[in-house]
Amino acid sequence: MKKISLLFTLMLSVHAIFAQDTMKPTGLQVGDKAPLFSVKDYTGKEIKLKKELKKGPVILVFYRGEWCPYCNKELSFLNDSLEYIKAKGASVIAISPETNSSILKTIGKTKASFPVISDIGLAIMKNYKVNFKVEDEIVKKYKGFGVDFNMTNGENGANLPVPATYIIGKNGLVKYVYFNPDYRKRSSVKDLLDNL
Repeated sequence: MKKISLLFTLMLSVHAIFAQDTMKPTGLQVGDKAPLFSVKDYTGKEIKLKKELKKGPVILVFYRGEWCPYCNKELSFLNDSLEYIKAKGASVIAISPETNSSILKTIGKTKASFPVISDIGLAIMKNYKVNFKVEDEIVKKYKGFGVDFNMTNGENGANLPVPATYIIGKNGLVKYVYFNPDYRKRSSVKDLLDNL
């Protein structure tokens, strides 16, 4: 089983990197004005970026889905370090193309106690320039390994974000960016804490 899982991960790594490169999402840059958003989480609670920024900086994390072990590890690390993040006056919001039912699975796997948002319609992902459409050939490969984007993402279909992390300052400007098409690589909690 471990060999199959490793093979699956390696195959998808190569294909996902290729797919991301051909779609060319660029991400935002340090100093850019962070696009504001107001969305409801899976419980119906409204999350407004403007309101969160009044309290302090926001770490905004884009992740692919509950089926992605790298995403789950990242969210788990953030949750484990949440008291250190809060001690710096900051908060965390995670954004995904997943449906709310898939987000419940993410929360179950990662124990995330910060807002985890379904970006229905992909507006947030597009505004932050992280969205890309997964090519049909790669969609079939994922489906062969049990990842059906129509099931996990609903109306968002085969769209994913480049895993990206932004720190947005109280002034609404991006002060830190981690953007890497290789989804196996993520920013460390130490880097985030050092940049808050």
